[in-house]
Amino acid sequence: MSTSLPAWQDLREHAATLRGTHMREWFDGPDGQARSDRFVAEACGLTLDYAKNRITVETLALLFQLADQAGVSERRDAMFAGEPVNTTEHRAALHMALRAWPEDGYRALGVPVGTDVAAVLAQVERFANALRGGAWTGFDGRAITDVVNIGIGGSDLGPRMVCRALARPGEAGPRVHFVANVDGSDLAQTLARLDAATTLVIVCSKTFTTLETMANAHTARDWFLHQGVTQAGLARHFVAVSTNREAVAAFGIDPANMFPFWDWVGGRFSLWSSVGLSIAVAAGFDRFRELLDGARTMDRHFAGAPPEQNLPVILGLLDVWYRSFLGAGSRCVAPYCEPLELLPAFLQQLEMESNGKSVQLDGGTLEAGSAPVVWGTTGTNGQHAYFQMMHQGSQLVPVDFIATLDPVSDLPGHHTKLLANCFAQGEALLRGRTADEVRAEGVRDEALVPHLVFEGNRPSNTLLLQRLDPFHLGALLALSEHRTFVQGVLWNINSFDQWGVELGKKLAAPIQRELEGAPAQPHDASTAALIRRACRAQGMVAS
Repeated sequence: MSTSLPAWQDLREHAATLRGTHMREWFDGPDGQARSDRFVAEACGLTLDYAKNRITVETLALLFQLADQAGVSERRDAMFAGEPVNTTEHRAALHMALRAWPEDGYRALGVPVGTDVAAVLAQVERFANALRGGAWTGFDGRAITDVVNIGIGGSDLGPRMVCRALARPGEAGPRVHFVANVDGSDLAQTLARLDAATTLVIVCSKTFTTLETMANAHTARDWFLHQGVTQAGLARHFVAVSTNREAVAAFGIDPANMFPFWDWVGGRFSLWSSVGLSIAVAAGFDRFRELLDGARTMDRHFAGAPPEQNLPVILGLLDVWYRSFLGAGSRCVAPYCEPLELLPAFLQQLEMESNGKSVQLDGGTLEAGSAPVVWGTTGTNGQHAYFQMMHQGSQLVPVDFIATLDPVSDLPGHHTKLLANCFAQGEALLRGRTADEVRAEGVRDEALVPHLVFEGNRPSNTLLLQRLDPFHLGALLALSEHRTFVQGVLWNINSFDQWGVELGKKLAAPIQRELEGAPAQPHDASTAALIRRACRAQGMVAS
């Protein structure tokens, strides 16, 4: 049990000793510069400044002891060795192999995987180049201008986020669109803008049975037929990313146009696999390869750097410190980089689906908080929304500020303003503002003074990328994956299953049949009433 480890108990006691301390004290004294120099780490073109955290040298030492006692290094090495770290499903979690080089020699449960990974990557490269170059055409011989990725969860969020982050104005190649929601407006609005003869659909589903994905895929197939694409011509307009060859063929997609992956690839860790086909199409295969190389570089850092310099270890430890010892129920992610606007949504799935659990590996209950709510939007937008709560609200919300040193846009003056706001928000959260400072600024109305006071002592990290390009983005995303893994080890939970998503899916099937006219099944009174109301709205009478 993780909470019974000696370091866990020591950290509980240590946390109590810091509650009356303001971080200002650590910066205003003579040791402020030393603190700034001490609490910084760099790797793979990323710089982490974590000096603005409610930690001391003693806190860090205890956290590193916790990592040692929890077996972070041993569990990490087991994951990299392809052992079945996904214990409930008896699978490896070997997403690192997807971005590896051949000489890295990864094995899943003892079986070499490099040759298979390289073969699929080569298939992705051939297809992306053919599509972008116009060699792959639609049924009437015209080049493909638009690609629709139909998936959900890990088959949507990762590729969608990366395509948004790496998009460049006037970029050559097909336009790539994403459809995930089973709400028909998502698909309808996307298809309404497209020409069927020059559109291709990627159906992305590991099992090829995912309800939302397959409903959208069947509707898209009907749309092509209604738009004049022949039954035989459909083969030029559909490809699949899946592990289920039989289901792909039954849908009508030529298995030769199926891009496989493996059961040791979890959905939320899959953008590096053939699930990233849409990325290779949108950005070009060479840039997709650079994305993989950035992630591989972070993999090697995580595998080899000592804990005191290891970015995923440091961030994972800080996450557990705030959630389990200081009671922070959420963490804000604020990218000061507009192309990273979908990063918080991606991290929501990565962290909360991985670690939103209270059952430990041995089946016992975790006696501590896990998986803080991850949320956020881009800066500076968030400053005019929820930052008020973070500055003066009653909740403790650690913040991750993310920015690039090189500007994404060449518009003069914008990037300096962006960075100034990013750095200022971290400073304001740290320092706050006292009543005496308010008065010193000239405020004479004593009734107003309390409203202008900021407590400060609000923690944050600042993570700087040299620039937003495929390599640095790959390193950032791999850092996030390994950070999530470290959290899971410290909480002694399995970060690679997701049983919590299954129950709702199971209960949805009979409700759907009832909404379509089948006899009513037993439900709680509230759910039964909702079904009856929906049936009446559709002109049906619930059985």
